[in-house]
Amino acid sequence: MIYTVTFNPSLDYVVDVKEFRTGVVNRTEREEIYPGGKGINVSMVLNNLGYENTAFGFLAGFTGDHIEALLKEKGIRTDFISVAKGCSRINVKLRSEEETEINGQGPEILQEDIGRLYKKLDSLQDGDILVLAGSIPDVMPKSMYMDIMEYLSGRKLKIAVDATKDLLLNVLKYHPFLIKPNNHELGEMFRTVISGKEDVIQYARKLQEMGAANVLVSMAGEGAVLLAEDGEVYQSEAPKGVVKNSVGAGDSMVAGFLAGYLKSADYREAFKMGVCTGSASAFSEGLATKQEVEELLASHRF
Repeated sequence: MIYTVTFNPSLDYVVDVKEFRTGVVNRTEREEIYPGGKGINVSMVLNNLGYENTAFGFLAGFTGDHIEALLKEKGIRTDFISVAKGCSRINVKLRSEEETEINGQGPEILQEDIGRLYKKLDSLQDGDILVLAGSIPDVMPKSMYMDIMEYLSGRKLKIAVDATKDLLLNVLKYHPFLIKPNNHELGEMFRTVISGKEDVIQYARKLQEMGAANVLVSMAGEGAVLLAEDGEVYQSEAPKGVVKNSVGAGDSMVAGFLAGYLKSADYREAFKMGVCTGSASAFSEGLATKQEVEELLASHRF
């Protein structure tokens, strides 16, 4: 079984305004509401690809109820923890001449709520996959990812971590199965500027030396690089297509890689699946579907 953890899920309210102006009433031309959060995105894409999974995380209030309802409508198994204070956040994404985002704060998460999460993690079995993705809200310890991985150390689990800077660097000593920084995040971790795939390979190898098994680096329009646990380096240009929405593309790449690995137990095939799944989401208004991924797999030359 695959489990995802999203500490601060959201309702993403996406609105299109033709010519947004401050200080006046603006009318939307189009609006949509999605469940959001990096782990939730991974769950939704895995579900689209035919891989059953369970979404963990914290929800609160009427917004939390709606997030869960939307996921259940999509057939996704949920096992969220309901917290007492506050509401799950609403993130507003305004698309006009420029894109603007206003992200909410989320509910209050108490130590006893975190303890309930650990009890759910106790149910994981050998061979399960756990995905830790996204930022940690201010109301939780910043060491949360590291604490979870330490708690689970010694278990025969495959843990994927999609986080930034210290959140990622601090977990490397626990040997995550997969990490997925993008090229800019990779540069930030080493206080340098990444100028191409050779730089990516050099610094991704450092992350491997620090403990990561597989390092998958997304580079937007420049493609992606995988330094695999078996010592191989896989590279790809980006598939051809029109980028419509970059939100969730990196999460989709994680989901695609895991799906490809589960299907084939082959890192090259997992890499191909990850690249095409990430691109399929970027080329779509929503998240990648199985058909869209299969079309890119058939047309893209690796």
